[in-house]
Amino acid sequence: MTAQLLSGKDVAAAVQSRVAAGVAGLAAAGKPVGLATILVGDDPASSVYVRNKHRAAEAAGMRSFDHHLPATASQDEVEGLIARLNTDDAVDGMILQLPLPAGLDGERAVEVMAPAKDADGLHPFNLGLLVLGRPAPRPATPSGIMQILEHYGIATAGKKAMVIGRSFLVGRPMALLLGARGVDATVVQAHSRTPGLADECRAADIVVAAVGRPAMVDASYIKPGAVVVDVGINRTDAGLVGDVDFDSVVDVAGAITPVPGGVGPMTIASLLANTVELAKYAAAG
Repeated sequence: MTAQLLSGKDVAAAVQSRVAAGVAGLAAAGKPVGLATILVGDDPASSVYVRNKHRAAEAAGMRSFDHHLPATASQDEVEGLIARLNTDDAVDGMILQLPLPAGLDGERAVEVMAPAKDADGLHPFNLGLLVLGRPAPRPATPSGIMQILEHYGIATAGKKAMVIGRSFLVGRPMALLLGARGVDATVVQAHSRTPGLADECRAADIVVAAVGRPAMVDASYIKPGAVVVDVGINRTDAGLVGDVDFDSVVDVAGAITPVPGGVGPMTIASLLANTVELAKYAAAG
């Protein structure tokens, strides 16, 4: 069996087209859309990711504001910048690039952000609304994954889904979205030290790997025909690899997201879509 490739690039292009139309509509009504990013330090991967966000925002017609603080910035300096952006009417959405350098508390910094400007959907208030199933900006990567599944017509109701990873960035909100009303998967959440992890995964119809370990999930974890979503982006001597051993899993799975070109493009597309919705909310007063 050769798995179907689930291209995030194709889905992202459709989302970004809708985003551009939304931005144009708001601009015509006198409400330009502005997205701000905050990068602390000079991590190469984070720098590339932020640069890609700006390119995508500008391509969609958004105003893009880049804020770069040195790795020596204090917690107060990071939180002070966020507080200033909270009151900047030109900024409809903002993103704090995580993780922050050692010694800084990213979760605490996110809490300073106004929930109504949280383009990443990571503020505790917005995560609480997610738990309650109420409207709010959804965490960008999990939201992007759900859109990939929907685009390719992958059924979730009545399916067993395994989420490997429990971060507040991906794992926990991913489990909530898969188990939400209307999606109705039965969700098991695990981590790299879960006893019998491979056996648990082999019982799943959908496996989402967000553990941060290169090629950890190999063919022995996957039930024939299962859908495999690889969230990992790991830089190795051999190049960029995911959390899934693609070469072994592609012959067992029914469908799989590649790395690169899978989940990554949808994360950025979801950030832009969140920003448009936040701008609409701001315009409505």
